[in-house]
Amino acid sequence: MTWRRALFAFLFALTMVATLVLAALALSPGGLSAIDVILLVLFAITLPWMVAGLWNAVIGFLIMRFSRDPVAAVVPDAALTRGDEPVTASTAIVLCIRNELPERIVRNLEPMLAGLDASGFGRCFHLYVLSDTDDPSIAASEEQRIGTLRQRWDGRVAITYRRRAANIGYKAGNIRDFCERWGGNHEFAVTLDADSFMTADAILRLVRLMQANPRLGILQGLVVGMPSTSAFARIFQFGMRLGMRSYTIGSAWWQGDCGPYWGHNAALRLAPFIAHCALPTLPNDGTQARHILSHDQIEAALMRAAGYEVRVLPEENLGWEENPPTLLEFIRRDLRWCQGNMQYWRFLLMPGLRPVSRYQLALAIMMFIGSPAWMGMLVLAAASIALADAPGDFIRGDLGIPLFAWVLVMWFSPKIASAVDVFLRREQRRDFGGTARFAVNCCVETVYSVLLCPILWFGHTIFLTGLLFGREIGWIGQTRDDHKVPFVLALRSLWPHTLLGVTTLLVLAMTEPAAIPYVLFLAGGPAVSIPFAMVTAWPRVGAFFARAGVGRLPEETAPPPALRALALPAVESKAPLPSLSPV
Repeated sequence: MTWRRALFAFLFALTMVATLVLAALALSPGGLSAIDVILLVLFAITLPWMVAGLWNAVIGFLIMRFSRDPVAAVVPDAALTRGDEPVTASTAIVLCIRNELPERIVRNLEPMLAGLDASGFGRCFHLYVLSDTDDPSIAASEEQRIGTLRQRWDGRVAITYRRRAANIGYKAGNIRDFCERWGGNHEFAVTLDADSFMTADAILRLVRLMQANPRLGILQGLVVGMPSTSAFARIFQFGMRLGMRSYTIGSAWWQGDCGPYWGHNAALRLAPFIAHCALPTLPNDGTQARHILSHDQIEAALMRAAGYEVRVLPEENLGWEENPPTLLEFIRRDLRWCQGNMQYWRFLLMPGLRPVSRYQLALAIMMFIGSPAWMGMLVLAAASIALADAPGDFIRGDLGIPLFAWVLVMWFSPKIASAVDVFLRREQRRDFGGTARFAVNCCVETVYSVLLCPILWFGHTIFLTGLLFGREIGWIGQTRDDHKVPFVLALRSLWPHTLLGVTTLLVLAMTEPAAIPYVLFLAGGPAVSIPFAMVTAWPRVGAFFARAGVGRLPEETAPPPALRALALPAVESKAPLPSLSPV
């Protein structure tokens, strides 16, 4: 791992320096002013996430194209199991829920339980449904439905339901409570979220790999989006599939045994997890303790510091998750991550952590700190262009345009790498609905991302400002079914975004219209955020997208039996797929 990490660090640093030099030269007409220096600082803050994505994508693409077994190339343990080894370890399947629809929970559990029982190893597993629900009506339904589920599987797969009276420590506190009560009874735990689904085969694969390597502390499975009929979720899940593929393989190549943990769809070795991964509380003004909201990356860092490996298995059949069906639901989840990641700064200098773990924590922080930097660049650049006598007085066209193109390449590099790999594989093109459809979906997703990202960035900026003044968000349930976003709700939630985007574009329209095409990449999304939120939530639009194959995933072309068992509308749709291309 040493030379791999040194190579990545060299490429990362070289790209950072070269890009900043190019930006400085582009801003050099008349010398660097105070505004130019501020823009360079803001640009430097946005760069780490893009540069890391670029080189992870390049490395991942090379491995996907030229390795006989890309998974074994980054996870050597993957070659240690054949898939028919006996499962002997006692494994807890831990599902954390809070104010979720019980019928959806049961729907996702039934195929998994059936698969474990059919494997002949059902008695090695024990399902724990750990509820933090505080809605009395939902709690009553949970107890009734899980009770029925327990009776149905009695003697085949053990099931325990527990509901806490208080949501102490959020999800991490929920799991810690499990560890203190039952953790000593099991060797492994497989963690699930309320919106995640794993097949029995995927769980058995993780457990067999954990059995084969006693130093493996956490094995994270790659998570992909579950086929959806929401227009917003369909396009997002398509981009997620492309971005995660090359990025995860590339990062696993150099991170190796110091990989990530995303909190679900993963296997944990319970003894070291209990001994070393307890999370501290955080002081708040010296009077009140606060709990860590984003627990997973800290737990991964602590597990690796204890001498156990943390790895990610980049296989796309290990589990799915439901993505939020609307922009507003996505923003709610995103802001919870934002608050949680901001807590990581307290751990950057924690004794005993590995350098790669510190890098992961820092990058998780930069992912959200970069948002106000992007918005700061938008406002300052637009104001500078509007006040300049000519655009050439602010930025050199001969260098500014290449810089703009380079930023776009870095921004989209993980998706570009995966898309090129798919285009080069006839079978995968068919899985995505054919060559023409895949190409159209790549274009649709690019426009979607250009609109979505600045909306999220401005939302982060507002939230981080409020966080400085004590605004916080807790662990709340989400609305996962398709639903409309009324105009009044969209207006109330997104009027600041609209004001920023429209004002910026109007100022440039009155002063320097030629700059609008470039500024659109940051101002366009906020300007149309209200209709974007409404249209992508319309059920009829989502139903049309599903029929037309917009955002089509391989699971919709050839649905796995496990997803068939869930009776997902996006999978069960009987409407014929319009033909765009034979391949």
